[in-house]
Amino acid sequence: MSGKDTGVRAARTTANRAKMLAAARELFTTRGYTATTMKAIAEEAGMAVQTLYFTFATKRAILSELLDVEIAGDTEPVATLDRPWFAEAVAAAPAEQIRQQVAAAATIFARASPLLEVIRSAAATDPELAELWRTNIAQRHTVQVRLAEALAAKTPLRRGIDAARAADIALAVLAPETYHLLVHERGWSADKWADWAADSLAVQLLP
Repeated sequence: MSGKDTGVRAARTTANRAKMLAAARELFTTRGYTATTMKAIAEEAGMAVQTLYFTFATKRAILSELLDVEIAGDTEPVATLDRPWFAEAVAAAPAEQIRQQVAAAATIFARASPLLEVIRSAAATDPELAELWRTNIAQRHTVQVRLAEALAAKTPLRRGIDAARAADIALAVLAPETYHLLVHERGWSADKWADWAADSLAVQLLP
């Protein structure tokens, strides 16, 4: 097989994978995770169900990869802590760091909030999704710990607040549940949420 043929096949495989993920996202967020079957995802994607199973093996595997893509905004295998926005926030002045980390959260939630809500809701009755939700919380907490440590290295924090407490406060303020409540349930704009979140963190964390 020529290099050109290999490249065409790889491009087709990537495009088909993206089509499957898009189909899964549509069904997960409209029908719910439990009600969505592998057969339905394959039909939505215009693929044979055998191709879907060959590519992902399980519905949970689809959801897990889809969540990674939604949070990252791309398919590159780059961790949050290695993303450019994170380095820029860590390097910024204290108030600007808070603004940047809120802006990053707003960008992520604009993409991922509906899917995160699907996972959170289904986690109550599905042990596999409960594990996925716990993993997501742990990952978000790790990010907030690193940001809180960077903030504390640049400025004294509010009296009685250390980096660990600051990370917990940021984890709560920047929780997807809060974003979903205010933006999707109460009708706030994403910008209004970001202003509130930045103000709340500044008041809670800075002296």
